[in-house]
Order: sequence, then structure tokens, then C-alpha cells
Amino acid sequence: MIEDRVNRVRRVIRTALPAEAAAVADLHARARATYYPDGVPQDGTDWLAAWRGAIERPDGHVLCLVQDGRIAGIASFRTDEGAPADTVKLFQFHVDPDRWRAGIGTVLHAACVEEWQAGGKRTATLDVHTDNLRAQAFYARLGWVPDPENPPEEGDHHLYLRYAVAGRTGRDGGAEAAGE
Repeated sequence: MIEDRVNRVRRVIRTALPAEAAAVADLHARARATYYPDGVPQDGTDWLAAWRGAIERPDGHVLCLVQDGRIAGIASFRTDEGAPADTVKLFQFHVDPDRWRAGIGTVLHAACVEEWQAGGKRTATLDVHTDNLRAQAFYARLGWVPDPENPPEEGDHHLYLRYAVAGRTGRDGGAEAAGE
């Protein structure tokens, strides 16, 4: 259990359960709605089924941060098909919009980095929607940089970012060099 020493907020980070897929999908929908200026595109994806599949997938991880008895943040990651074994892709990372700027994303990111380190991952990748400037700033603060192997092409709606998973974890979830 993680306890915020400043605010005395009790937070638990754990693996999401299949029975929580609806709550996870709801948080995901509310978070996505914040960065689509013309509304969330309806592409036919059954997000409840997609989240249930991610949670149940044996080679994947879905972490959730629970605060005050409710899921307040979610992160889904795994090694992408065809990627090197020491690489992990962060497929989804969302914080309940009603709880932004409360440190939830930073704490959840630190938990992801800890999992990646324990799993021997050296590199993490993600893609972020071009209109999601808030998320881009968040990732940049944590050390994510544009992925030189995946530059955006004209018309792309996503930016591709890379994170070096190395050393021990700092308080903000970023990597620190050994001995610092």
C-alpha cells in the first residue's frame, strides 16, 4: 500500500480484476473525452470487451490505483508483438479527470517503472494523441522523449515516445543513475 505522507491519502496500487472491467472502461472513456475536441470518435471498438481482454491477458499487466475505494488511475502495458523482450509498451494510461493534479499519475507511473525494472525491461514506448497536450507535458516531466525510431508522419494523430528504464526508481517515477 502506498500512503501519501503529505495529505495522508491512502492509495493502493494493484492488478485490476476482471470484475472491474466496467469501472476501468468508464474511467478510460471519461479521460479520453477530455482530449478529443470534436468528441470521442466512434470506431466501433467495444471498450468493455477490450479492457476485459487486457485484464485477462496472461502476458499483459493492468495496474489500477485505488483511492477512497474507487479506481482513480489505470495503466495497461505488455511487450508488443514482435518487439524485443526487453521492451514494454504502455498501451493505456489514464487518471480520473476529477482527480487530476493530485499526484495519482506520478505515483502510478512510478509503479509501472518498478514493474518494468523487475521484469528486466530497458525501454518503454507509448503513443499519445497529438491533441492531448496535458499528457504530453506529463510524460516529458517524467523523462519520456520522442521516439527516434518512430517519427510522426504527416497526418498522424499520435506522437510516439520512448522512456529509458534503467537504474533504480526516483520519487517521481523517473530513472536515476546508480550511485546518485
